[in-house]
Amino acid sequence: MSTDKSKPMSGDLDENALFFHKYPRPGKLEIQATKPLGNQRDLALAYSPGVAAPCLAIKDDPDTAADYTARSNLVAVVSNGSAVLGLGNIGPLASKPVMEGKAVLFKKFAGIDVFDIEIDAPEIDRMVTVISALEPTFGGINLEDIKSPECFVVERQLREQMDIPVFHDDQHGTAIIVSAAILNGLGLAGKKLEDVKIVTSGAGAAALACLNLLVSLGARRENIWVHDIEGLVYEGREVLMDEWKSVYAQKTDKRKLEESIGGADVFLGLSAAGVLKPELLASMADKPLVMALANPNPEIMPDLAREARPDAMICTGRSDFPNQVNNVLCFPYIFRGALDCGARTINEEMKIAAVNAIADLAKEEVSDVAARAYSGDTPNFGPDYLIPSPFDPRLILRIAPAVAKAAAETGVAKRPIEDMEAYIDRLNRFVFRSGLIMKPLFTAAKTASRKRVIFAEGEDERVLRAAQVLIEENIAEPILIGRPSIIANRLDRFGLKIRPQTDFEVVNPEDDPRFRSYVDDYFGLVGRKGVIPEAARTIVRTNSTVIAALALRRNEADAMICGLEGRYQKHLRDVSQIIGKAPGVIEYAALSLLISQRGATFLADTSVCFDPSAEQIAAVTEMAAREIRRFGIVPRAALLSHSNFGSRDSESSEKMRRAAALIKERDPDLEADGEMHGDSALSEMLRRRVMPDTTLTGEANLLVFPNLDAANITLGVVKTMTEALHVGPILLGSAMPAHILSPSVTSRGVVNMATLAVVEASFPAERLATV
Repeated sequence: MSTDKSKPMSGDLDENALFFHKYPRPGKLEIQATKPLGNQRDLALAYSPGVAAPCLAIKDDPDTAADYTARSNLVAVVSNGSAVLGLGNIGPLASKPVMEGKAVLFKKFAGIDVFDIEIDAPEIDRMVTVISALEPTFGGINLEDIKSPECFVVERQLREQMDIPVFHDDQHGTAIIVSAAILNGLGLAGKKLEDVKIVTSGAGAAALACLNLLVSLGARRENIWVHDIEGLVYEGREVLMDEWKSVYAQKTDKRKLEESIGGADVFLGLSAAGVLKPELLASMADKPLVMALANPNPEIMPDLAREARPDAMICTGRSDFPNQVNNVLCFPYIFRGALDCGARTINEEMKIAAVNAIADLAKEEVSDVAARAYSGDTPNFGPDYLIPSPFDPRLILRIAPAVAKAAAETGVAKRPIEDMEAYIDRLNRFVFRSGLIMKPLFTAAKTASRKRVIFAEGEDERVLRAAQVLIEENIAEPILIGRPSIIANRLDRFGLKIRPQTDFEVVNPEDDPRFRSYVDDYFGLVGRKGVIPEAARTIVRTNSTVIAALALRRNEADAMICGLEGRYQKHLRDVSQIIGKAPGVIEYAALSLLISQRGATFLADTSVCFDPSAEQIAAVTEMAAREIRRFGIVPRAALLSHSNFGSRDSESSEKMRRAAALIKERDPDLEADGEMHGDSALSEMLRRRVMPDTTLTGEANLLVFPNLDAANITLGVVKTMTEALHVGPILLGSAMPAHILSPSVTSRGVVNMATLAVVEASFPAERLATV
């Protein structure tokens, strides 16, 4: 139901969890400064006396706190530890690991900063007093693991007193996901919510919140039968009753679950393991929806439910079965939307918007990121896939805008989103990190005439997923090299809707009418390079990179992508033999883009030249600068060395000095300088300290290395240490758009590089180097 914090641990798992939480530093959170504090001026701005200016601005207009502080992106996860799921009333201090975990999920999935706050406040009044006093600090409050019925009262009083969103995730997060699953399950069964009978086991905070939201969506109270430890909730019952539970009291003589479950369309379990016996399912309606959400063991195990009712649709709170109801599906994104529009509360309309967004997303094709969370075949919308995977990156793109829009429409947004398209674009950049940098290229590719991009590894899942994106986004016409039957089977397996020879062309290496002419063309290019006719026939039949390059050369494609399998140099050899270099190019080079929290940094040459000459380095720098301008970025090149502006003499440092001189002579408008240390490249302050008249301003965004060892090692180390996104390698110097990727590339990386290739094919003159 909620996150996996509910699972009991034992044995090795206990030891591993303790080690995980203790090392290398205790806990799971830290605080980082977002502004530099490198000198006295920074300190004066950050604290006294400069801090007075934003303080007075906020005093005059409290809403400007969103402009000058982190409040609008800061949420408090608050608990008194009275009902930690699966662990019970363990107290506030013992609940801290859980609350830190919740904070990590907020940050990971929605980029929201969190302070976890554990309060020693068992009483309602004390809880309300403490939490309400936190309003100046936070943009929202997430109540967590507070026992029922106190949680209802606390949330209600806080919502009345506070002008920021207060959200008890155990109630409403669960309710939103449950409602989305029920809507989709009933849709598949051909039923309407207002007509179905709902029977519940459990009457705690989560269960009642689910029922309340379902009523808001159209369910009828008279069709809802609620059971707790005392049996059915009925009119006249006095034991364990309260104002929230009494709403669902039935006027009936029935008292037990087995008496009321007959004809039920939905069983909603938020109670205890084994409550729903297999024989009880027999009396339920056709195509029943069984939501057995008790953790860690559900009211009935899915295999037993399936055996008793093969037509049943089953959801649990467990990650090892389909249809996991996991709160991380919604709470980060609901807060994201609420914070971004300055919502004063999270109302019913906002929750319903989230329900519909989640339900609709489940009907879309599963993304590659979500697919990797599954073993075996990728699920499609149906009885075993009623709700999206918690790892689907599109959740934030669907839920946050829907919530923000509903907040604006209901008048609770203090800062309504004025440009929803720009807002979604900003969220998309958070999801993929490449969105901002790639934006100019995607725009150019969509506005240009569609180009044909041929993929050498057309059977690869990443290529298939990329092909669907390219088609849907109207970016390119994919051509896939591969066996048609394998491609078709994998499209079905991965739940993709595009079809071979209908939506895209397939080149079958085992049976293509152009085979003979391909062999003749290939032999004509390599026949005098040691390749005999028999070998040429074998290569054309078995080497998909050769096929792609020949198709490109024959103008049967406009660009090519390869390299998802095999070694870079092998692919480069094939591209070089068939495509060749652009006029005036001395040597190929590879440009890599790393996108991290500090922005975009390009590195060259990361894959081709082992020990380039000064002339080659200058040429690579010019080609790289030209490519960087495609991204809408002004290139600023630093030629790196162990020497810092002549501090040491060596063959390597002298080579970089000559290269810098050549660049200034041939392209004086290009910001470039060297030779210099890496820290000088990234810090103008350090650079000017040793070379006041440096011609490079700001932070270098193009790092040019003296040899392949330095470039490739730096790329790998920085990418891993910073968790930066790698775009590339971008092949520079080829006569036609051809790119050799790395085996570690994701499907999003394939989309990025295919888009770049489309832009290169659309504007070919910009690819040529003048050296």
